[in-house]
Amino acid sequence: MASSLIDVLKILFTRDLTKLREEISRYENEGNLWRVAPGTTNSGGNLCLHLIGNLNTYIAAEFGGTGYVRDRAHEFAGKDIPVAELLVMIDRTIVDVNKGLDEVAEEQLFQDYPQLVFAEKTTTEYFLVHLAGHLSYHLGQINYHRRMLEAG
Repeated sequence: MASSLIDVLKILFTRDLTKLREEISRYENEGNLWRVAPGTTNSGGNLCLHLIGNLNTYIAAEFGGTGYVRDRAHEFAGKDIPVAELLVMIDRTIVDVNKGLDEVAEEQLFQDYPQLVFAEKTTTEYFLVHLAGHLSYHLGQINYHRRMLEAG
């Protein structure tokens, strides 16, 4: 049973990144992964790249020292990356996010997050919970995107 916020976050990030892996794997037509569905602005593939970039930047690099350098423009402009490559990226993100979270001391949760991400400073605790919600939000969009394009 989880005993701290970090333990809970590790469970949630692992669960949702594993679900992201499943969603990406479930696209029957790999080309649909990169299509923008009517009424939407991003493809499932680009949302996947965005989540990978986001978590690697704000957890894996910030706390785990991975050296990850984000290319946010590519997250939304990249196309036709094979599913197999995305799955490897997701698997690496699961490992690196968990390692990064292992480096967060309990007292750090109540201190300012090291980067200014929003208009005002937030605590590390607040920002990590925000990242979990952000992952869940986009995961739902990817699920809907896949079902919309592959219905029938």
